[in-house]
Amino acid sequence: MSGEHCNREGHRNAAGPNELKFETRLLHFGQEIDEATGASSVPLYQASTFHHHDIHSPPLHDYSRSGNPTRQVLEDYIAQLERGACGFAYASGMAAISSTLMLLSSGDHVIVTEDVYGGTYRLLTSILSRLGIECTFVDMTNLDQVKEALRSTTKAVYMETPSNPTLKITDIEAVSCWAREEGLLTILDNTFMTPLYQRPIEFGVDIVLHSATKFLSGHSDVLAGLAVARTEELGQRLKQLQNGLGTVLGVQDSWLLMRGMKTLGARMAHSEQSAAKLAAWLSGRSDIQAVHYPGLFHHPGREIHEKQSSGYGAVVSFDVGSGQRAKEVLNAVKLPLVAVSLGAVESILSYPAMMSHAAMGEQVRHERGITDGLLRFSVGLEDIDDLISDLSQALEASI
Repeated sequence: MSGEHCNREGHRNAAGPNELKFETRLLHFGQEIDEATGASSVPLYQASTFHHHDIHSPPLHDYSRSGNPTRQVLEDYIAQLERGACGFAYASGMAAISSTLMLLSSGDHVIVTEDVYGGTYRLLTSILSRLGIECTFVDMTNLDQVKEALRSTTKAVYMETPSNPTLKITDIEAVSCWAREEGLLTILDNTFMTPLYQRPIEFGVDIVLHSATKFLSGHSDVLAGLAVARTEELGQRLKQLQNGLGTVLGVQDSWLLMRGMKTLGARMAHSEQSAAKLAAWLSGRSDIQAVHYPGLFHHPGREIHEKQSSGYGAVVSFDVGSGQRAKEVLNAVKLPLVAVSLGAVESILSYPAMMSHAAMGEQVRHERGITDGLLRFSVGLEDIDDLISDLSQALEASI
């Protein structure tokens, strides 16, 4: 049945979409035209179940939790972009992360990026810990620390690069190579870079995750998660979990996500250019304690990042010096949304201490560089001069 194996349907492009440039593949991914009608948009199969014309020969899709034609196109789409074997779509980024981590069993241990997304931290420390799954958080910019965390029960390494929100860089190939030697599963959250700029499977990662709510969707109107498995065998294991847990993405959101992904290249190009200008401007201000952006020349992980990524992304984090000043800035800006999330057409200014990383205790946050004065700016499609002018007046008002 479709619920127990990784479905891959044939692509329309005989030459294969992987031979095209990435920005072209965003639009010509092999199933962009409906074979039955010629429609330029993937049909929405708003159905929960599918008729068996021959009980001895069941259809490819039998029940939409196990597989839906609309969702299947999305899953093939992200697998093709990440150059993996199988893709999977989930109801949220955390659904993708939690379902993937259910590959682990009680007694297993996982090594994790120390300044990981707060929702992942909460899952590991307050939910999976109750199931007997242990974790060690390490500074993954230091490969020796990763190696020192190895236990006899270690089964996986969980990476986030650039990390959220301090944008530290992990050497994907170095960690993956070591993990493979030790027989460990490698998992990487690729939300910030997207496959446009970074394709971890090409550096040996086993499973790539996305909060597709962010840059892939890009319009603050979809909640979705994606996972891509490097091999068919691993894909079958993820498919079993997706089907068994029922953490699937609905048909409407699958369609909306595909529509958003088609403009990823254009959106990211604009936002990245603006983010670089914002980071440089912030770096020149004496009232900013620190600026985190891998495109800055002084960023300690820039060389490694450039080895594994073709862009720097659209997220800039900066420390305004104190929690009080951070709150004053948040209340004074007029253009960006002050909100949780990132990666949208509109800029979003977020306060990790009270938003994305509220689940971390104060001491834990500070140890990981997530200070009370840290703000995270996801740069959208507004004119960057307007954004800088707005942020400038907010910073001046908070001094």
